[in-house]
Amino acid sequence: MAKSMLVIGAGIAGLSTGCYARMNGYETQIFELHDKPGGLCTAWSRDGYTFDNCVQWLVGSSPRNRFYQIWEELGAVQGRQFVYHDEFTRYEGKNGKTLIVYNDPDRLEQHMLELSPADRAHIHRFTQAIRHLQDFQFPSREHRTGLSGLAHYVADLAKMLPGVPEFARYRNTSVKDFVADFEDPFLREALVGVIDIDEFPVLALLCTLAWLSTRVSGYPLGGSRAFARAIERRFLDLDGKIHYDRRVQTVLVERDRAVGVRLTDGTEHRADVVVSAADGRSTIFDMLDGKYVDNEIRRRYAEQPRFQPLVRVSIGVRRDLAGEAHSVSMHLKEPISVAGVTETRMGILLYSFDPSMSPAGASSVVAAFGTSFQWWKNLHSDPAAYATEKRNLADAVISALEHRWPGFREQVEVVDVATPVTYERYTGNWEGSPEGWLVDHDSLLQQGYSDTLPGLASFHMVGQWVCPGGGLPPAAMSGRQLIEKLQHEAGQDFVTALPPLDQAAARAHAARTHAEAADHK
Repeated sequence: MAKSMLVIGAGIAGLSTGCYARMNGYETQIFELHDKPGGLCTAWSRDGYTFDNCVQWLVGSSPRNRFYQIWEELGAVQGRQFVYHDEFTRYEGKNGKTLIVYNDPDRLEQHMLELSPADRAHIHRFTQAIRHLQDFQFPSREHRTGLSGLAHYVADLAKMLPGVPEFARYRNTSVKDFVADFEDPFLREALVGVIDIDEFPVLALLCTLAWLSTRVSGYPLGGSRAFARAIERRFLDLDGKIHYDRRVQTVLVERDRAVGVRLTDGTEHRADVVVSAADGRSTIFDMLDGKYVDNEIRRRYAEQPRFQPLVRVSIGVRRDLAGEAHSVSMHLKEPISVAGVTETRMGILLYSFDPSMSPAGASSVVAAFGTSFQWWKNLHSDPAAYATEKRNLADAVISALEHRWPGFREQVEVVDVATPVTYERYTGNWEGSPEGWLVDHDSLLQQGYSDTLPGLASFHMVGQWVCPGGGLPPAAMSGRQLIEKLQHEAGQDFVTALPPLDQAAARAHAARTHAEAADHK
């Protein structure tokens, strides 16, 4: 008799878990509180404009990267075209200088030398590290045995070797520490500001630039919503079941074993295994009443830093911005107040390179600020004040863009503001945190947290709350690894498969799109 599994949450981790569970014979159902799949990997549409909330680049867009196999198994890359930008981002200083972070390390090195010839040695050290990490891939956690397992282990080591010196050199170094010896103050400011996260590991930045430079991290045309829908289709084609608008209230436990879930409508559903791909804090302390924790889990949820929540101002504008850089951190001539904090910089994303995001001749523009959840939560208790603050913020952003592009204000057709309260409401994520635990030196190289809770059987967790650093690949990988682990523990083979009839076509398409995809500025 086939084993049964209930998955809480239809984000990428939940969908991945469901797909691999079905491939391995589990009768699988997913319960999702929202009315669509993807979780934080989503977008929303307003009057012909689409505002993307998630993917800017997808690690594994090419068969030359390990993650491609996962996306292929999940049906996410078949028939999908990827865009490979020339630039990662731009950082504009208040003194008129601009750092263009080119994805080509040679071009980046030349550009940085033009900005600061005196930093030649430091600049070369930076770009050389990118080159050394271009073929680096993190070691696999797959359960393999025998000669085949040994061969895969040796292959993993071979792929890691070129990057090992860089990992040894920089594993405890933040971007801020790395640039401390640069002579040029603008380069120091700009390289830290590219990510703008305190103590962000320089290795994370270097690996990102290395993968972008080798074109294994591309933007999937259609964006986050189409990407999530593709994986949803894969799960449904595998005869999985998804129940939307169904919020799980409680994980049912009998004799310290998870046996099912109770929904907010009072209905109960039972299964042999329960997997939470939902918010970690809600899962542990609400659905399970905090009964299955130890001191480490308590410490983690009390003290460990999380990615800062965001407030995003999305604008649909009747203006063609295709010739502009797609990602810019701009200095504000007039500071903007965001949740009581004076901001002198604003990050903007332009989606003119994706025709699905706006009508012809128009553009989708998104501005984002790190912000305080509690400030917005408190304001939300006064609906009129909350709405006024959102309007004021949107107006300030439009004014800043009017300075950049005269006439912009008159061309605005759609405005949408999403606060951390918005994200909490639609995804259930703790205080609207977009990617869970903040990546740091320790978490960058670790294998993640345990997918089980102490003292509770037949229950597992997947997603960003067990994979520090967040992101789409770890989310999908965590689902795959869980099912592989369960099969290994049961003494059964772990089975994966590509969507039927797509194997040859998918590989041919991947090779073709990788070779032919047009570059975009």
